[in-house]
Amino acid sequence: MLLIFLICLMIYAGTGLYLAGALYKDTPIHKGVLGILSLAMLLHGFVLYPEIITLYGLNFNLFNTLSLTSLFFVLFYVLFGLYRPILSLGVLAIPMALAGVSLGYFGKVAYEPLTDLSGSLQIHILLSFAAYCVLLMAAIQGLLLHLQIRELKHQTMHRFWVSRLPSLQSMESLLFDMILMGFVILSIALGLGFVATYDILDQHLAHKMAFSTLSWLIYGVLIVGHYRMGWRGKRAANFAMYGFILLAVGFVGSKAVMEFLLG
Repeated sequence: MLLIFLICLMIYAGTGLYLAGALYKDTPIHKGVLGILSLAMLLHGFVLYPEIITLYGLNFNLFNTLSLTSLFFVLFYVLFGLYRPILSLGVLAIPMALAGVSLGYFGKVAYEPLTDLSGSLQIHILLSFAAYCVLLMAAIQGLLLHLQIRELKHQTMHRFWVSRLPSLQSMESLLFDMILMGFVILSIALGLGFVATYDILDQHLAHKMAFSTLSWLIYGVLIVGHYRMGWRGKRAANFAMYGFILLAVGFVGSKAVMEFLLG
């Protein structure tokens, strides 16, 4: 397993260095990088699988959660990269994957295994991870869009974000692609969650459901505002970041508090 982990690290690191060099030199990025990352994702999944699927049940401790999140992050980067000119954004996705696979492999913490999960609850968990990852990408995309708009507004001499990243129109289109996909996945995950969790208070899920629902409402308002009133640009970027902050507090923040502070 160590060998597979090291090969995965080398592929991620090599791809990251290639993308960083291409951005620095402002040269085109070959689309074959998506195929290389697909191999790295397979190895990442192979390393992570036995950490989550244990003999005692599912182990979704904080480190495994972060590792799985980073894996989904790269997966959606590859999927969006197939039809959007966003290959340069891999310079953000790959460091997350490097950190995630390392935390999942080395990070150990006491956990309470999840056993006897219904099919709907298992789907809810996987969809929750997927929604979290897509909306994390949307939040980062919103931040980059914000930086691009700021450079254009202030007419700075050295426009790093404008010159190195895809066009403002492409970035904005990708932002709403991510938000729409994340909103749909989150809607299904929340619906299954409310059905599958028979006692939200007893299962310590009230705070997580509350923050996730607030995040869902923010994204819903943004989508309606975009298609009804033409919301875009800086406002859309801010909504994407605010919505994700609420989701992160419920998704990761509560898990960190319960595992490290409350034991």
